[in-house]
Amino acid sequence: MDFGRITISDDVVLYLFGTPGQERFSFMWETLSEGMLGFVLLVDGLSADSVSDARSMIDFFTNMSDVPFVVAANKVAADDVESLARIRAELALPADVPLLPCDARSKDSVKAVLLGLLYRILESMS
Repeated sequence: MDFGRITISDDVVLYLFGTPGQERFSFMWETLSEGMLGFVLLVDGLSADSVSDARSMIDFFTNMSDVPFVVAANKVAADDVESLARIRAELALPADVPLLPCDARSKDSVKAVLLGLLYRILESMS
């Protein structure tokens, strides 16, 4: 399990908890979902197995808590509309759930994903 803390401003601090997506780690998912305000699901956009595993994680976390979430499609370029549409269809993502292209190696790309989640959380609170 990974943990991180990002200070956005004096009033806003994000606490990040990460877990492997494989089903064999599902025993940790319930504990991680306690008190969460939202979640990011990182999917390897080039791996059918990753997309398949992501479907079960979405089902699990949305059944545990009604919180906003975003899906980050790693290794998918912003202009790769076909891959994004395929991933959205395979995950059966509702139109209101953001599917964000991402390069997990890029600080700016990861920041954009986290900001996407933060905006969704703030919208849900108003």
